Amino acid sequence: MTATDSALTGLAQGWCALSLLHGRIEAHIERALQAGHGLSVREYSLLDVLSRQHSGPGGHLRMHQVAESVVLSQSATTRLVSRLEDRGLLNRYICDTDRRGIYTDVSGAGLALLAEARPTNDTALREALTEAARTPELAPLVAAVENTPAGEGTPRAQDGQERSRTAPPA
Repeated sequence: MTATDSALTGLAQGWCALSLLHGRIEAHIERALQAGHGLSVREYSLLDVLSRQHSGPGGHLRMHQVAESVVLSQSATTRLVSRLEDRGLLNRYICDTDRRGIYTDVSGAGLALLAEARPTNDTALREALTEAARTPELAPLVAAVENTPAGEGTPRAQDGQERSRTAPPA
């Protein structure tokens, strides 16, 4: 085995550990959100991302930006938006300055459900991380997650754009 082979094996093991951590966390949160609020992780993530839009310049996300934020394809994101709109949790409207653009905001019902679900999400995340930290190969990854400064790692934060909550347009 060469040095390169050893390095690649280490990378592969690290990737497997990261994938395992992600899967465990997502499955734990999914169960909690479904049981408590009838939401999937993707639905919760979409409501959360859209709730952080603002009415200033660059404050509303286009569908491809939303898709990147919730880690879905654009077509899957569109279907997800449609399902949540059908449930009365989202509203779509045409952009005032570019009639080709369609924006999506969280409805009052969506904001209320998100507020109810946030503590469940946060508790389930903490539980999943605590459990994963007991596994030696996952403990360093859990520490990295726990030590990530707030706001880093999000697409909007990386763009340097402000993220704040606003109510949907009237």
